Amino acid sequence: MEHVDIGSISVDCVPETAGPLLHAQKFFPDLTDEMFEAARRELPPGNLTADGEVILSFHSYLVRTERYNILVDSCCGNGKSRPHRPSFSNLNTNYLDTLAAAGCRPEDIDFVLCTHLHWDHVGWNTQLLNGEWVPTFPNAKYVMSRREYDYWNDHYARDPANVHRAAFEDSVQPLVRAERAALVDESFEFDNGIWLEPCFGHTPGQVVMNVSSGGQAGVMCGDVIHHRIQLAEPQLTCLADTDQAMARESRRLLMEKHADTGNLVFPAHFPAPTFGALTSQANGRRFSLSADHE
Repeated sequence: MEHVDIGSISVDCVPETAGPLLHAQKFFPDLTDEMFEAARRELPPGNLTADGEVILSFHSYLVRTERYNILVDSCCGNGKSRPHRPSFSNLNTNYLDTLAAAGCRPEDIDFVLCTHLHWDHVGWNTQLLNGEWVPTFPNAKYVMSRREYDYWNDHYARDPANVHRAAFEDSVQPLVRAERAALVDESFEFDNGIWLEPCFGHTPGQVVMNVSSGGQAGVMCGDVIHHRIQLAEPQLTCLADTDQAMARESRRLLMEKHADTGNLVFPAHFPAPTFGALTSQANGRRFSLSADHE
């Protein structure tokens, strides 16, 4: 399990599952043949299959301060019906055991941050108990952007047949009914040195979580960066981006802000090493990720 300390703040990667999703040129519609071949040559093993599919990890980050245990994104979840992604439907993983191995039981979590409300970031928000979806983390406040929640709540009300609606109904709405959801603005502060920042585009209300302590810093960046291909080609947007132009600009700004600073960047889907420090290449148009914690 990957671990790093940012000053007095502890961060662990809590993996759930990993595997291929889609061909790279389907996942990134603007990925040219030339870019694709470069990715096949240059990417470390474990990021593309032999057939060219992107390999994604689905993991959370457990952030611990002296006062709080914060779980960032809750992956896919067990027993969730996902007809649009059959390989992720009705999973049965040992995610909670992995979380326990990192030092936290469900009742120890104080906050769950949903960087955004896509199905693969909210699944463990709830679990099935006596035929009802209930909060997995019984003492936690589930923090999400009010802008994000309002958008999807309205979107699914207008499009009840949408294939992604199931995740909203089984992993988000039960939190609202249980009064465990905390809808916040995009500058919400969890603790000294831990605060949110808007990073819209992939979804209308996506946020990132900044972590700063003892002269060190990092950012939990959700799906602002999906795959290592985007380190070489930051302009590439994925098919899941709600607003491609905004997603591209948010990624550029975030990468330029943190590159060459020593700050750690924690993407939600990089196979191990899942996080590291960004370094700019070629006048800042390309980036690499170094992982000293390996």
